Amino acid sequence: MTDHFAGDDRTNYERMTAGDLYSADDPRIDEGTYRATQLAVDYANAYVEDRDAARVVLGELLGEVGDGVEVRPPLWVDYGSNISIGEGTFVNYGLTALDVAPITIGRSCQIATHVQLLTPWHPVEPGPRRDGLEAASPITIGDNVWIGGGAIVLPGVTIGDNAVVGAGSVVTRDVPGSVVVVGNPARVVKHLDAE
Repeated sequence: MTDHFAGDDRTNYERMTAGDLYSADDPRIDEGTYRATQLAVDYANAYVEDRDAARVVLGELLGEVGDGVEVRPPLWVDYGSNISIGEGTFVNYGLTALDVAPITIGRSCQIATHVQLLTPWHPVEPGPRRDGLEAASPITIGDNVWIGGGAIVLPGVTIGDNAVVGAGSVVTRDVPGSVVVVGNPARVVKHLDAE
């Protein structure tokens, strides 16, 4: 196997948090994903037993949770700590938010069922991909965004305020504010009046 990190003394965790290519075989990475998995299970269990306790667990799992946020389990994350959700946002069942890089969700958003927010990516070149390298790019979702069921948002995408992403769409590039996008790849089909 090629030494992709010759001369780079950083750990894979340090490479990951810097947004560079890394290998996921770092024990600190494993600890972070295990912690997130356990807290996500705890959250789902608490959600049906005690909503106040569930909110405490959600606060431990995610980096930031604004007032009035509702997240219906199940919730799947890589770390959770790289996710922030603004006040008044509603997230329906089955969100997958792979937060190797930061995921920022604005205020008053509506995230439908089974949406995927995917920050990780792998090299296109066969050798580095075979060697298990990966990296991540942040996702930013503005305020008052509605993402329809089953939509997928890819690494590095920013979605502007008041935008709507149609159900099942695959968002491969930035979306301006106050538009409706649909399809694979998602494209603008309507401009909305900004308030």
